[in-house]
Amino acid sequence: MNFTRIYALLGLVALLQACASAPISQPVVNVSANVLYQQHLQHIGEIQQFTIKGRIGVQAEGKGFSGAITWQHDNLTDDISLFSPLGGQVASIKKTSGEVTLEDAKGNRISAMDAESLTQTTLGWRLPLTGLADWSLGRPANSPIQSSAWDEQGHLLTLKQDGWAIEYQNYAEQNGYFLPSKILLKNEKVTLKLLVEKWEAVKN
Repeated sequence: MNFTRIYALLGLVALLQACASAPISQPVVNVSANVLYQQHLQHIGEIQQFTIKGRIGVQAEGKGFSGAITWQHDNLTDDISLFSPLGGQVASIKKTSGEVTLEDAKGNRISAMDAESLTQTTLGWRLPLTGLADWSLGRPANSPIQSSAWDEQGHLLTLKQDGWAIEYQNYAEQNGYFLPSKILLKNEKVTLKLLVEKWEAVKN
């Protein structure tokens, strides 16, 4: 092997080492995408009520659930029904301004002040209902944001908020709104997948 090839190889090794240790550059802020993002948030901000029909999958500390979900939401109440893969109703969750009540398939009812602790106790996993209405629409909730990113059309791609990492894997147009149709939510203990098959959104 001649000296020229040796120096070339040493230079390549040095370059690879430099690349491995160099910090990852931050994404370039696209001003036009940011404007579109703000416009998109304003547009979906018109939505005050919605109904979702789709499927949900949950993995949490060795426990799991998958099945169908229907969810009716407005500013004051939530009404969620969970169904097994065979179609039988597993649970009904109703939230008002005062409490959250879960009724299981046997008709047993348990109430709590929030859905997170209620679902943890009864189902073995926490449903993040406090922020889920906003996250399902593709927007942050009213709490501090750890990070967020959006695409060139102004649609949210990733969001970290309230201990959850949220990925928006697909959007679909529904009556003039571009709304998420596939969402992945993760925290340290729970992985939750929401596949929306049908949106019904009502604006102001």
